Amino acid sequence: MIRVLFICHGNICRSPMAEFLFRDMLIKKRLSQIFFVASAATSREEIGNRIYPPAKEKLSSLGIDCSEKTARQVTKKDYQDFDYLLVMEAYNTKNLMGILGDDPKKKVYRLLDFSPRPRDIADPWYTGNFDITHTDIMEGLEAFLHFTLKKKTC
Repeated sequence: MIRVLFICHGNICRSPMAEFLFRDMLIKKRLSQIFFVASAATSREEIGNRIYPPAKEKLSSLGIDCSEKTARQVTKKDYQDFDYLLVMEAYNTKNLMGILGDDPKKKVYRLLDFSPRPRDIADPWYTGNFDITHTDIMEGLEAFLHFTLKKKTC
């Protein structure tokens, strides 16, 4: 089983969107039995809070229920428990390294590092544009899935 943890600053917008969009993608492609998927924050600001309403609305408009999700902070143990720790932007990497200390097994990537156009995913908390965030996340998820399936068959 491939264990994937999506990470952003507060775990109320981008990382839970990635978590639920990836789960939905895996179900539709009949690959959910191959992956375990979760999400977490680098900060403690939103711990216990539900997904930010506009992010929840975006997922809901796609027929995805995320109502039970609450924010949690990433831990050092997550490094042992997950194969990939996928952050949304370089700032998340910096904060994640503050928690983990190091990445000796090279598990930490930006989600869009797998796409043909590696870049950060802008935080919709500030931009207000959940459609662009959705598009960027989907680009990263498709590329990551392709990468992991190709790696699994090699």
